[in-house]
Amino acid sequence: MTIRKVVWLMSAVMLVLVPMLLSQTVNQAVGDAGQVDWTSQVIRATGIGAPNPAMPVSAQRAGAIEAAKRVALRNLLETIKGMNLTSETTIRNAMMENDVIVTKVSGVVRGFTVVDTKYMSTGDIEVTVEMPITGALLDAVLPQQMGQALGTLSRQQQQMPATQTGVYTGLIVDARGLGVRPAMAPKILDENNQEVYGSRYVSREWAVKIGMVGYDKDLNKARNNDRVAGNPLIVKAIKVVGPNKADVVVSNDVAAQIRNAAANQNFLDKCKVMFIVD
Repeated sequence: MTIRKVVWLMSAVMLVLVPMLLSQTVNQAVGDAGQVDWTSQVIRATGIGAPNPAMPVSAQRAGAIEAAKRVALRNLLETIKGMNLTSETTIRNAMMENDVIVTKVSGVVRGFTVVDTKYMSTGDIEVTVEMPITGALLDAVLPQQMGQALGTLSRQQQQMPATQTGVYTGLIVDARGLGVRPAMAPKILDENNQEVYGSRYVSREWAVKIGMVGYDKDLNKARNNDRVAGNPLIVKAIKVVGPNKADVVVSNDVAAQIRNAAANQNFLDKCKVMFIVD
């Protein structure tokens, strides 16, 4: 087989595999040049730079790469701004209301990693950059005060009998068919609009480290996710609420089941929660 045929075959395989892989993860397109992979918890953006004919020929490619990086950085920041922080607000709204968040996010985004560079026949260069959602970015945007209800859970642990039959290693909420949109800090509510899970029930350290919620499309794959693997409690959501459609509602019976399990175990405060979405 000739090299040309091998290259053609590999390209054909990639054209089939890439869409398949993307369809298995929770991806959100933001604008024309940014994408959030909520399953892998990374943000990607692209930028295109053109060679400057006024520069020496030997320096034009390097200049085009730097120009592409600057555009990619701008697109990465715009992608972050378009992400949902909660079901009520986006990162853009949070930045408009808090100059500290503006400074932090603007600094964090500069720590991007270049993951792909394409050299076009026109001389233009396309650069793809990415950065994690977890870590520095979440630290920049999550509220400083979190986990206010952890003391309540601790007292409940001492007062409530262990009625469940097994030790739960996490919580999976099946929210397929409801149109849930991912967010950095979503909530689980009961039918009375009372919070079952949210920033009041988590350790900020864990929220920054792994994110408040993991997202997937496949329930069986989620069962084996390191976040909840072992014996996760699996429940069904009944609806989605909030302007950004990020918060899920469970029945009062299910809410009681979650609260009972959480009162005897600590999977909520360690953010061992996953949403299964479309």
